Amino acid sequence: MYEEVIQEFYNNRDENESRAMSAYMKNQFPFLGLKKPVRSRLQGALLKECKKEKSINWNFVKMCYSQPEREFQYLAIDYLITLKKYILTCDIVIIEELILERSWWDTVDMLAGTIVGELCSNDSDLIIKYILKWASGDNLWLIRSSILFQLKYKEKTDKELLKYIILRNSDSSEFFINKAIGWILREYSKTDKTWVKEFIVNNKLSPLSVREASKYLGE
Repeated sequence: MYEEVIQEFYNNRDENESRAMSAYMKNQFPFLGLKKPVRSRLQGALLKECKKEKSINWNFVKMCYSQPEREFQYLAIDYLITLKKYILTCDIVIIEELILERSWWDTVDMLAGTIVGELCSNDSDLIIKYILKWASGDNLWLIRSSILFQLKYKEKTDKELLKYIILRNSDSSEFFINKAIGWILREYSKTDKTWVKEFIVNNKLSPLSVREASKYLGE
């Protein structure tokens, strides 16, 4: 079942789309040229069948991450999102490994905003053990993950934690960190516009972060 969907991905490769998709991702990875609707069609039966297993096949996830073409990492993450309620607290060790493997914003953001966010929502101890460690480290993708893990929390966002993580990294010159700071503030502004406005006024942020954060704030 797992090998079949991988073969189907290869059977449906599109060289023209492959070049365009790789160029869009700054040629960081080779692509098969499968756009999301095609991928969804090819992997739909597998993901539907996997729901019956009620557990994560980590060998399949790792096999997907070992493939050179980027669509297989997307497949792995779609698989994890489909079965996210079966991901255990201890599995954050593996999620951290995935964040660090073949890292780029497209996979990291999905892992952080959906998988890590869900795990931390269910077990706040992970924030102390992992999120704060990531936020204080030197790996930009773990830092970005620590910034974005509350992306879907809305009114459940821990504002003090968010403030701490942002200010811990607000002097960074790294594009992907400053972009993430702006994104999380922009997203939270949909829930608490006043808090975000005051945060921007009272703290020194990069122009990129401010520009991104201010999108929904008006004048």
